[in-house]
Amino acid sequence: VANASDTSIAVVHAKAWTLTEDRPIEDATIVIANGSIVSMTSAGTPPADARVIDAQGRVVTPGIINAATQLGLIEVNAASDTIDHSAKPGGPGAAFDIQYAINSNSGLIRLARADGLARAITYPGSGGVAPFGGVGALLHLVEHGDVLEQPRVGLFISIGSRVAPSSLGSRAAEWQALRTALDGAIAAAAKPAVTGAPATGVPVKPVAKVTPSPLDLVLSGKIPLAITTHRESDLRQAAKLAREYGIRIVIIGGAEAWRVATELAAAKVAVVLDPTANLPYSFDQLGSRLDNAALLRKAGVVIAVSLDGVQSYNPGSSVREGAGLAVANGLPYIEGLRSIISAPAQIWGVNDRSGTLAPGKDGDIVIWDGDPLEPSSLPTTVLIRGQSVSQLTHQSELRDRYLPQIRAAAGATRVQP
Repeated sequence: VANASDTSIAVVHAKAWTLTEDRPIEDATIVIANGSIVSMTSAGTPPADARVIDAQGRVVTPGIINAATQLGLIEVNAASDTIDHSAKPGGPGAAFDIQYAINSNSGLIRLARADGLARAITYPGSGGVAPFGGVGALLHLVEHGDVLEQPRVGLFISIGSRVAPSSLGSRAAEWQALRTALDGAIAAAAKPAVTGAPATGVPVKPVAKVTPSPLDLVLSGKIPLAITTHRESDLRQAAKLAREYGIRIVIIGGAEAWRVATELAAAKVAVVLDPTANLPYSFDQLGSRLDNAALLRKAGVVIAVSLDGVQSYNPGSSVREGAGLAVANGLPYIEGLRSIISAPAQIWGVNDRSGTLAPGKDGDIVIWDGDPLEPSSLPTTVLIRGQSVSQLTHQSELRDRYLPQIRAAAGATRVQP
């Protein structure tokens, strides 16, 4: 495959869901050059020097984005040497930064990319000091090179029944610890820096550049505070925190978020939810219901989809299935697509370069053989930064190696009439 800078690519005859509009563009022509989309037209003529990909009327979308995964941090749950998402008790706490552990060669990243996933947020489990998990990172699933696109994209904490046993116990103590940490960061920022006393004639010693702490980044509005929690009372506390401190908050989970949808919308709190959650796996989730996504979106809450329990293993196919289930339970179809593409880009502050098919955005494009929200549909072509990526995975190699033998064996042992 040629480098994106060497040639332009034109995807023609596409049914393009740009996500800038509520309906697709029929017979669309999408031109990509230097890794970015340069034009999007209906029935357009591709450049003479472009490599043309004929979509043959199939659905085309921007690359999928999973808003909450642990891609690159875990490979096999039973193999401890492949697990890097959490620190031991007494660890760095809020400063725990998982960017240093991301495995760009993970086979799960390869699988996710083949499933149409172009970007993902990967987040820590525990920073070793409750309630802090640490800071997450944005991955761009390019086929060659480092997939880490942006470190420190959000500060993650956990509050409620699913917190590790090393936590503070009562959720009241967890909320107090969070507020104490925020207040301490505000107080520290208000103190004037000591740089010397020029009036004495003593040369001023240069002050070393200090990297802002995750709490400083949250308070300055540069990154959101992501809170894994489910119970209605905790969700109200999160909305209150957003109002009082003027910070951006993202809820991860939010099984009972529908109960406080209006309050979350007013506080501009986004929710990354699991649309398959309809059973209370804990007392915090007694209010779980399948139309959570529809009710939240109707109230004006920005929602994204990520299935709990499969954040690493099937982050591409699972979010499509989850979004499809949300649509089956009342979420408008266009909002289902947005929940796995443009909404995650908006929530994590990367919608300047991803999330829609528009000039200037990255050339992350997927051509589907059917409805993207139908689990049986698959990508026929995946482009990331305008380059075709391989859809060969360990799973597909096992299928191609053993399926013919299995079928042959089954035919040989079949009882003839």
